[in-house]
Amino acid sequence: MVMLPKPLRTPLLHTLGCELPIMLAGMGGVSRHQLAAAVNQAGGFGVLGMVREPVERIRQEVEALRAINDGPFAVNLIPAATERRLLMDQVATCLALQVDAFVFFWDVDTGLVQYLKQEGKQVIYQVGNQRDADLAQSAGADVLIVQGHEAGGHVRGTTATLSLLPQVVANSDVPVVASGGIASGGAMLAAFSMGAQGVSLGSAFLATHEANAHSHHKQRIVDARADDTVYTTRFSRNWHEPAPVRVLSNAVTRGDYDEADPDTCIGEQDGQPIYLFSTDSPLTGAQGKLDDMALFCGQSCSQINAITSVQQRIDTLLDEVHIRIAALYRDSR
Repeated sequence: MVMLPKPLRTPLLHTLGCELPIMLAGMGGVSRHQLAAAVNQAGGFGVLGMVREPVERIRQEVEALRAINDGPFAVNLIPAATERRLLMDQVATCLALQVDAFVFFWDVDTGLVQYLKQEGKQVIYQVGNQRDADLAQSAGADVLIVQGHEAGGHVRGTTATLSLLPQVVANSDVPVVASGGIASGGAMLAAFSMGAQGVSLGSAFLATHEANAHSHHKQRIVDARADDTVYTTRFSRNWHEPAPVRVLSNAVTRGDYDEADPDTCIGEQDGQPIYLFSTDSPLTGAQGKLDDMALFCGQSCSQINAITSVQQRIDTLLDEVHIRIAALYRDSR
């Protein structure tokens, strides 16, 4: 077992069945089996980002993850952004594969939560405001992930993590996990001090060797500061609504393509074209104008200084937590 300082020994560990209260964010395309397995093997909770993926890929990823790791994991889906027939096929595939836990995001699909609870499954819902938190909890969600405005990728709410988190915690009867602006031990400890029982990390794990992100994307995160990120609706081509995302500044966010044909193809990955303004971020093997794609990144990039292994990232986080706790104890004497 991993030796944890007392603030990190929370009931969430029992709920999720992992050694560390650290979850992998279900980043579409990026959080595939190599990354989920690495987070599991380091003691955390792995999540496969399977948003809008065909059922065959879900099957392949679940089987590949289980072949190299037996730790607890969840499959991340986004009901509102997925055509209904595909969504139900995805869910049916997960049930056939005996996937035990699901992570959902965006609009709260009450009926789907209730159905999966009847099937004996664990449901984790990522929310960005109090209304969604209340809806998810009423539907039967086992865990809430509170996503703050600082987070990378699609951003549901407009309130900062450390402002929204204590409010949701105070109104929740289930464990609450913090997400957004967290990539250091100090940020983790701040979240736990406000009632979080765990953290869900995106950018911190995107900038690792095991992530299925293109090396250009990873390096841009390492080189970035918090004020290099942009909150924008420009990347919404293959999303169900013009929803805001947080990305790194590039030609698209600067307006260089404002007069361009939105059907312009700027690259290719996984055997499919990538079009201008698409929500697809550059993955391993992507080709084309990589820097003009959606380079999702949270404001926590200022806390990320190198591309490392997942194990190194988690070791560093825990070391920083211990250092912070020791300093607080020393200063209080």
